[in-house]
Amino acid sequence: MSNNSPALPPLPEREQIALLDPFEGLGLKNIVVVATLQDAERAADTLLAARVAGFDTESKPTFAKNEVSGGPHVVQFSTRDTAWLFQLHRTECNPVVAALIASTELRKVGFGLSGDLTLIRNKLQIEPQAVFDIDTEFRHRGYRKSVGVKAAVALVFNRRFIKSRKATTSNWAHKQLTEAQIRYAANDAYAAIRVFDALFPGA
Repeated sequence: MSNNSPALPPLPEREQIALLDPFEGLGLKNIVVVATLQDAERAADTLLAARVAGFDTESKPTFAKNEVSGGPHVVQFSTRDTAWLFQLHRTECNPVVAALIASTELRKVGFGLSGDLTLIRNKLQIEPQAVFDIDTEFRHRGYRKSVGVKAAVALVFNRRFIKSRKATTSNWAHKQLTEAQIRYAANDAYAAIRVFDALFPGA
């Protein structure tokens, strides 16, 4: 999927990223926490019409040495203006989530997805299709280190993507997500679609 775009600059250091202006993510009014099967079906219709979406998952962290993750607990998709968060404890919506992940009609783009995909296979018993890890494109363009969402947003937009460590390690299995969790999960997926668009204008 690589193209002949001009080379991007060197990866910025953490200290350089810290000095950048913040990346403007989605606000709560543009984030839907899917609560019903009808919500899920409306989300699927919009996502399939968009044909490409930012994609990520969140799982309750494991701390014990041999503890097995029960994740993912949240699966998130984002278009260029709206994000949808599916909590997998709402089992009536899970067939819709599974169909989206297995669909070849919806390209799902994100960062560092291999672990997410393994958990999805185990939990939903499906094979993800049409998944594109943006880090692969950065490698094609000559970056030797893995490029995550923070580095990508700094490279492409000269902005600082804010990731709360508290949200990262929070309980994603909780039935009621906090506002901080909702923003965090949605903007992981939203940043992915924005970076993808910048790398592949008109894709």
